[in-house]
Parts: sequence; structure tokens; C-alpha cells
Amino acid sequence: MSAELTEKIEWRVESAQVAYRDALASMEERNRAIAEDGARELIWLLEHPPVYTAGTSADGAELLDSRFEVVEAGRGGRYTYHGPGQRIGYLMLDLKERGRDVRCFVHSLEGWVIATLGDLGVECWRSEGRIGIWTRDIDGREAKIGAIGVRVRRWVTMHGFSVNLSPDLSHFTGIVPCGIDEFGVTSLERLGIALAPEEFDEALKRRAGDFLDALEKKGCALP
Repeated sequence: MSAELTEKIEWRVESAQVAYRDALASMEERNRAIAEDGARELIWLLEHPPVYTAGTSADGAELLDSRFEVVEAGRGGRYTYHGPGQRIGYLMLDLKERGRDVRCFVHSLEGWVIATLGDLGVECWRSEGRIGIWTRDIDGREAKIGAIGVRVRRWVTMHGFSVNLSPDLSHFTGIVPCGIDEFGVTSLERLGIALAPEEFDEALKRRAGDFLDALEKKGCALP
């Protein structure tokens, strides 16, 4: 895992917030460079200032309060919120080298996040018919703790995942998150787990080998 991350895949971590539009432009340029020039693949961890992003299936009726900037993201999915206290992982990986299987990529990405959160003491799961990473909230109900949204262009991936470490959960009330209004949103902080972004990054990195192996073998079988 460490050799591949060092030699084939750049692992970049931002210490300062990155504006969403700037990140989008950087992703698009890296996508082009990987596809056309053979640039290194990239796993990019960061945090955004508050922003609502609209996927290709976004329904305007689900934008309830445009208190923050709204940006057309170009990824799949509907409306999501990004902001301080939320860890974002963007992946620019070449699926031509990894089986050309978008479904396997998404499944393996979900599994990577679920396994990482499990290592941190939070049991999470996929839920059929509902996009995202789900867990049990403090009231016993299912709630979303992470979101998945990807785009594949020239067989190179863009976008990725977000995980709620300690965001202001009231910011989610301006949208119907991912088009699902009957379930809430939670965070590690709400569940009683105080975790610095750096600690989450390290836990994620420890599981990166499993994620990459699943793609290489087309296993799609991470828990």
C-alpha cells in the first residue's frame, strides 16, 4: 500500500480550507492530465468553506434555503452540503488501469469509508436504495454520516466522499440532503467521538491498501 501511494498515487492533504470552485477546477485539470499525459493519480483530502453543491440529478425543490453559495458540481447525485468539520476525499484514479468498472469503484469507495469508520468505533453500513454511509444516531434512528458522489470522465474518476467529523449540522437544513428527507444527518462529534482531521486521515490511510486491492482484483467485497 505505502509503495503504491508513494510511487503511483499522490496522497495530498490540505491544511487550509479550499474553495469549492477552486477544487473543482483542480480536479478537472488533474483528470485531463492523467488521461492525456499520464500524470500521477491523486487522493486529495481537504475541507471546504460552507457551500451547497448540486449534482446532475438535483431537484430545485430540494434547495430549501440558499444561505450559502450553490455550485453545480458535475458529479452524480443531488444536493449536498460541504463545510468546516467535514472531511472531503477526492479521488482521481485511472479506471483504465483498474478494470473499467464504475460500480466496483463506487462499492469499494463506500467500503473504504465504512471500514475506516469501523476502526474508529462507529458501525456503518450501506442501505439499499439510499446513497451514502449510514449509522445509528443517538436517538436510535438511522442517519447519514457520509456521502458519496463521483464522476468518471475519460475513465478517470473525480469527486469522491465526505464524512461528518464535527460540522454544524444545522447547515444541512438548507437542503434535502441527497434527496432523502425522512432520515437525519449525524456526525462523529454528535456520537460522542472527538476526532481531529489528521486522525481520520491516518485511519483512512491505514485502510487504503484494502481499497486499492479491491479495485485491482475487482473484488468489490469490502465490508
